[in-house]
Amino acid sequence: MSELVKPSTSASLTAQPGFFATLRKDYFFWTLLAVLALLTALNPRAIVSYPKLVDWPTIAALTGLLILTKGVELSGYLDGLARRLAARMPTERALGLFLVLASALLATVLTNDIALFIVVPLTLSLRLLAPLPIARLIVFEALAVNTGSALTPIGNPQNLFLWHLSQTSFVAFTLAMLPLAGLLMGLLVLLAALAFSGNKIHLATETTAIDAQRPLLTTSLALYLPFLVLLNLRMPVAALLLVLAVYLFAFRRVVANVDWGLIAVFILMFIDLRLLADLPIVQDAMRRIDLGQTRTLFVVSALSSQFISNVPAAILLAEYSDDWRVIAYGVNVGGFGLAVGSLANLIALRMASGEKIWSQFHIYSIPFFVATAAVVSTLIVLP
Repeated sequence: MSELVKPSTSASLTAQPGFFATLRKDYFFWTLLAVLALLTALNPRAIVSYPKLVDWPTIAALTGLLILTKGVELSGYLDGLARRLAARMPTERALGLFLVLASALLATVLTNDIALFIVVPLTLSLRLLAPLPIARLIVFEALAVNTGSALTPIGNPQNLFLWHLSQTSFVAFTLAMLPLAGLLMGLLVLLAALAFSGNKIHLATETTAIDAQRPLLTTSLALYLPFLVLLNLRMPVAALLLVLAVYLFAFRRVVANVDWGLIAVFILMFIDLRLLADLPIVQDAMRRIDLGQTRTLFVVSALSSQFISNVPAAILLAEYSDDWRVIAYGVNVGGFGLAVGSLANLIALRMASGEKIWSQFHIYSIPFFVATAAVVSTLIVLP
């Protein structure tokens, strides 16, 4: 079946399967649950510590962002914005490059997950307007936010952690990451130019209009600022409670349509990955590796991210090396490859909600990981 998505009605945007119906088909969720069951069988007494392994502030922030984004999506206004965007893009390649650059730029200043919450719903709205490779666009948006977020200390969680660890200024950290971010961006733009065709975009003349709901849009946009302010004040629970209170009072269907399965997946990921990182065999392996060598540290940082995700990998490796720059290079490159390498990948793929997008993501992401890791370890990391 072709990857192209034909224009459809508004119901395709708003109709959501039930929570349990979604989880029954969520193979990644069941894989995480199976891993947790195995780890629990190995050490049953550790079960009481599971709640402490979850980064609840991150879960609260993610939940709030999901609700706000769903409010904007269900308001219907993304349909009009998507139409104007598609009308100004002459070809699929131009559209793909624009979304890649926009995603990378937003991730640089707003963090990679917030960037996805902006661009992915907009991209999904494009499926109403023309037969476009929507899944491929979202795959490249995921790659782009990982690329753009590598540049600044606030671009992603691993950079934020390593920035505080490095005790350098914002500018100094950014300059240290510039060679990596520049290389990644150049390679990604080249890949995107090859991945998207020069076919003209033909807008559908007949599409079912979505009933725009200005009160829902206004409320959703108005809540963004206080939500982000509360997050900046390190009050994520208060931020989530504010959003929940407003939507439960005025727009309950928004809360009902949120992908709660994604929240369950993230909770399981925190528990599984931290349990794996604390296994004695993992700890012993880390102590036996000569992380004093630059290339070894980079390779271990990139490869470990493929199995325990790049944020836990950064935290783990910081216990064995103070070379924060090489660790940062490794875990940011490690965000590519397998989907678990970066939490941003999982957000994008879950928001797209299609089984085939997972295989398509790896078709592009794994070769990109191999190529970037080889180039970075050869040209940039070594003194």
